[in-house]
Amino acid sequence: MLGYLVLFFILIPIIELAILIKVGQFIGVLNTVLIVIFTGLAGAFIARAQGLVTLMKIQKDINEGVMPTENLIDGLMILCGGILLLTPGLISDAIGLMILIPFTRFLIKKWLKRKIKDMIAHGRIITISRRHL
Repeated sequence: MLGYLVLFFILIPIIELAILIKVGQFIGVLNTVLIVIFTGLAGAFIARAQGLVTLMKIQKDINEGVMPTENLIDGLMILCGGILLLTPGLISDAIGLMILIPFTRFLIKKWLKRKIKDMIAHGRIITISRRHL
């Protein structure tokens, strides 16, 4: 787990910074800053639109007495995608955009579910059943 934290909080920002510097050298500082601003604004707009659609789906499911599990997962993923797009960096922007596009979000969600099931099966995630509560 510590390795993932080091990767997430130290290595990825260094790589993001290096890429921004290289892109800035290639297309200019102003253009690079404009790209970062544009992706942040576009990400906020797309995340808001996708989030509102997902919220309406959640409300519809609740009104019909259905547990909105899939839509809650989508909502969490949209939130994460929006945060990634607001974070300066081109790698985070690409990942955030992939999460916000419904088709790629579906594929990522499918992969995450499989990964979590494997972790549960191998005892790396402990589940709590109702009888333990």
